[in-house]
Amino acid sequence: MLEHNLDRTEGLAPGVHEIVIDGVVQRYHVAGTGPVCLVHSGGPGVHWEYLRMPLLEEHMTAVYVAPVGAGESGDLPDGHYSMERYARFVDGLVDHLDVPEVYLLGHSAGGFVALQYELDHPGRLAGIILYDSAPLLGPDLHTEAAAQMTAFARRHAGRPGAADVVATYRRSQTPPTTGAEVTEHVRRLIPAYFADYWGLPDELKEAVGSVAAEYVPSAGTWDVRGTLGKVGIPALILVGRHDWICPVRWAEEMHAEMAGSRLTVFESSGHFAHLEEPGAFVRTVTGFLAECAGRAVA
Repeated sequence: MLEHNLDRTEGLAPGVHEIVIDGVVQRYHVAGTGPVCLVHSGGPGVHWEYLRMPLLEEHMTAVYVAPVGAGESGDLPDGHYSMERYARFVDGLVDHLDVPEVYLLGHSAGGFVALQYELDHPGRLAGIILYDSAPLLGPDLHTEAAAQMTAFARRHAGRPGAADVVATYRRSQTPPTTGAEVTEHVRRLIPAYFADYWGLPDELKEAVGSVAAEYVPSAGTWDVRGTLGKVGIPALILVGRHDWICPVRWAEEMHAEMAGSRLTVFESSGHFAHLEEPGAFVRTVTGFLAECAGRAVA
């Protein structure tokens, strides 16, 4: 467990911190040593803990963002959870930390936020890591996800619980509207997020099965395709071969549009390579950070 430390004068001390941005509490957790990297979880609305990465903390100072509307941090009074608003809170946190170089790792919808932040505030980051993410939110994303869910059903036909996963996905056409409903929905979908959920150790199944989420009003459609050529900072794109919600297609499209970006596909992973292939994941991220530091020195 992280030590609680609400001293606002020590923004990067290990522990839990909070600041106020635009009148709303923003909570964040600090662990590790090395280059400073904000870590933004997905959802939107999913609590940050599933993205805790102790192995990476041995190589970087991880600043885990507890996104507004997702449990620990405050709610937006107007309920307008757009990517631009999430990016605004990242910017406030970057200002608060006030260090020379900051990286941003965004997972899933957290990657949407990372892209929006870089487009809104070009050059403020030392580098960006887009982890199982996409350049859009809307009908095209959902159509591709439906195709990937069909592939999941074929690949795991006969597995215990696989049929329930598919049924849960189909019921999502009627979206949940409370935190309890969202949490239950996400937990029932969990097997689809792994290359081989049934092959995971029991303790890992228990850990991912405790993921929690809040209901966050839909951010609507969002699409930055055609603008990614403006990203001028080092970019690392990570994706699991079997990711159904943000599949390889989107990673490849981002890579093609972002000159100089690096793309790594984890062949034995779904949406959580930091859990499924932790060694390869850490080597890839730390290699990217070292390369960025080398560029900075040069």
